[in-house]
Amino acid sequence: MELRLGVVQNRPKFLKSADNLKAAFELMDRHEADLWVLPEFFASGYNFKTKREAAKCAESADGPLVSLLKAYSSKNACAIVAGFPEKAGKRLYNSAVLVDGEKSRTYRKTHLFGGEKRFFSPGDTGFWTQDVRGVPVGVMICFDWFFPESARTLALKGAQVLAHPSNLVLPWGPEGMKIRSLENRVFSATANRVGAERGLRYIGQSQMVAPNGELCFRLGGDRPQAAVVEIEPWTAKDKKVHPANDLFADRRPRLYGR
Repeated sequence: MELRLGVVQNRPKFLKSADNLKAAFELMDRHEADLWVLPEFFASGYNFKTKREAAKCAESADGPLVSLLKAYSSKNACAIVAGFPEKAGKRLYNSAVLVDGEKSRTYRKTHLFGGEKRFFSPGDTGFWTQDVRGVPVGVMICFDWFFPESARTLALKGAQVLAHPSNLVLPWGPEGMKIRSLENRVFSATANRVGAERGLRYIGQSQMVAPNGELCFRLGGDRPQAAVVEIEPWTAKDKKVHPANDLFADRRPRLYGR
């Protein structure tokens, strides 16, 4: 069974959610995919200066943005993973939602980066997987990649695809995700943005990586694009790197503690 896996690389206008959502959908309309991955804060912009700014565009996990994503998902028979600033009570979270028709599930970023700590609470959902067309998909957000435990936890929970919404500004993420795919023998789809925003420049280079660590593709660093690849997710079940070595069977967790 194949899965058409797509990423969107956009250039959002700060706090112009309606325009940014429309532009993302227009990129997606040029392709057909079973699962789309969109960047972190793809509709709102990212570089908030105050918590008031962040709160202004934050919404609940069943708010207007998620409703529009559900509508697009239902109309086009695709699932979508997309990052958004979430409001839950008095707290704000850096979150990503996986929508599949009318169903949705939210992941809250575990490892906050830089100034995010001023506005957002550390994620409390933990890592989970959700089946999309029978394929277990795990979600992690941007800086989560820097922590091997993120991808490993998802892989141990059975994820065959890692959906990775991002706003990467540091140069190491794309190469680092090749390692995360290789060491866990899973597919990964990193959706990043391009352009500059209030002093931050984003590196683009959205990509998809196979379980052997090889690039399926990598986009450029300067323009909005979308790309789709047909993958065979079942190949991520094979954790052998040698007939005598299974990456998971050979683990020795008893010796990994402090």
